[in-house]
Amino acid sequence: MTGRGIDQVLACPGDPRLPEEVVRDARRYMALAQECNGPIPAPVGWDYVWGDALAELERARPAARIVNLETSITMSNEHWVGKGIHYRMHPRNVACLTAAGIDCCSLANNHVLDWGRTGLLETLETLHSVGVMTAGAGRDLAEASAPAIVSCRGTGRLLVFALASPTAGVPLEWAATPARAGVNLLSEQSEEAAALVGARIDHVKQPGDVVIASIHWGGNWGYAIPREQRRFAHALLDAGVDLVHGHSSHHPKGLEVHRGRLVLYGCGDFLDDYEGIGGYEAFRDDLVLMYLPTLDPTRGTLTHLRLVPLRIERFRLTRPSPADLHWVAEVMGRECGAFGIAFRAEEDGSLTARWDRE
Repeated sequence: MTGRGIDQVLACPGDPRLPEEVVRDARRYMALAQECNGPIPAPVGWDYVWGDALAELERARPAARIVNLETSITMSNEHWVGKGIHYRMHPRNVACLTAAGIDCCSLANNHVLDWGRTGLLETLETLHSVGVMTAGAGRDLAEASAPAIVSCRGTGRLLVFALASPTAGVPLEWAATPARAGVNLLSEQSEEAAALVGARIDHVKQPGDVVIASIHWGGNWGYAIPREQRRFAHALLDAGVDLVHGHSSHHPKGLEVHRGRLVLYGCGDFLDDYEGIGGYEAFRDDLVLMYLPTLDPTRGTLTHLRLVPLRIERFRLTRPSPADLHWVAEVMGRECGAFGIAFRAEEDGSLTARWDRE
């Protein structure tokens, strides 16, 4: 699942998703959401934004909880000059993440350096201070390219490698180097790049480890999956990755099971600040998905996949209406049908995937 935490935003006029103004205070976004769906209570607890998702997590009891955190966590005022939108969350609000038991944050994305390298370093320090692991960004290239190693409650280890692609708007200047903090930048989606990831996997993987590649790639809107993404995802699986966790799209996209392994091309946002902001209503980005895959720990192959639809309302995850559930089921069935995947709607409102076992 993906997440975006916000404390302050700078936005350029003319952005189709934003009001025609420079927004310097997140309370403006709260006002837009309240105009759309009614009053947001205040104050609220740290678990407020997760809403009904917490009950689903308690029910599923996943071995690990992984998110793409698309913000910096900092008090830095040195925003990245020339970039139109800057996200940040105050370090005191990091309890929003621990309230949901998040184990690992992928930081390889196009917002983690919005407030400069100072902001990135504070982000790393803040997350690590509360026991949340990170992948995809670091104080140098070695740290940015290293995996987060998550112990999975008696079932082995999960290795999370994270990469950021320029195709998702990640500035080339954000690349980590041996002497500079930054993100693990994926310069190209090629077999050679996949082989490099494979070499890093071979260096740390132990018997029984499951490997995830979390990738920030592609545009924000649209269901089309570029051919180069499919080729690169398949190359990663051939190189030793067990699950590709793709993100950047603001709505869920298609997924496939390739040689028994899961590829999520675009998970969509899970929590964001778009409520009440028009422009792309046809994609229903207020409807989000929690992805609950079950993998064989000895082989890394997918054995079961359940999707839990939820809706963002008043900056909180809520249970969707029957009509919304039907809409999500139709869209996912349409987008995944080309990959031979169908979904069965369950009585609890979730979707169970069915595919040809290879």
